[in-house]
Amino acid sequence: MNFHAPVLPTETLELLAPHGGELFVDGTLGLGGHAKLILQKISPKGKLIGLDADERNLQLARENLADFPNVELIHSNFRELNKIAALNSLDGILLDLGVSSPHFDDPARGFSFKKNGPLDLRFDQSQPLTAAVILNSFPEAQIADILRNFGEIGISRKIAHQICVARRQQKFQTTADLVALVEVKSLLPQIFQALRIAVNDELGALENTLNSAPKLLKSGGRIAVISFHSLEDRLVKNFFREQKKAGILEILTKKPIVPSLAEVQENPRSRSAKLRVALKI
Repeated sequence: MNFHAPVLPTETLELLAPHGGELFVDGTLGLGGHAKLILQKISPKGKLIGLDADERNLQLARENLADFPNVELIHSNFRELNKIAALNSLDGILLDLGVSSPHFDDPARGFSFKKNGPLDLRFDQSQPLTAAVILNSFPEAQIADILRNFGEIGISRKIAHQICVARRQQKFQTTADLVALVEVKSLLPQIFQALRIAVNDELGALENTLNSAPKLLKSGGRIAVISFHSLEDRLVKNFFREQKKAGILEILTKKPIVPSLAEVQENPRSRSAKLRVALKI
């Protein structure tokens, strides 16, 4: 059985406070780690709707959650939440924005610069846009914008120019092709992050979902978002503040909750996680 250790499990469960009979949405199901914890609290009369853009994740989650008949799994990006849950009055919404371990661990998905594989980086492999398409066909200025806006890279123009010069000689096909081009190896995590965000429109999806979430929550319902980089966290923080000013949400986390040292030691991929939670007034 495949399993991906959920990040901040105790803190997330405490703040979401699921109870028996409630209706929850896990918009980023992954392998079902958080979902299982919620289902244990809301079962048997409650229900959880799990969404994931990755069909493979859904298959594995289905195995991991086989003991729960009260779960509905849907192949969809969480940006479609308002369509899927339009008629439901939700008690809770969870968004864990991190990349699941299988993505990083499978070289064929191209998420890790440490392992050679195709320049893919898609969560949903049915979509046409890949990292290779961006690197091989996007205009130089657009590539520079992606690196600057999504990777916060100061020398984005220089790298974009190098990419466009190199692709005239040979198209980018593998992660190793890109790694070989980058002179400053310490920038590789930011470059791969930028491409991943662009390929999956991650910030656009998050913004759309945040805008629709309060309408889907019943009074007293909660939304929890776990982010893994400053761009995501800033979006969530600013949205919660705006909704608080409008009298729609109450912020339950004055500062983002981060993993304990013990959790980071046990699960190093949790180290950059930040949890923010708000309640529908």
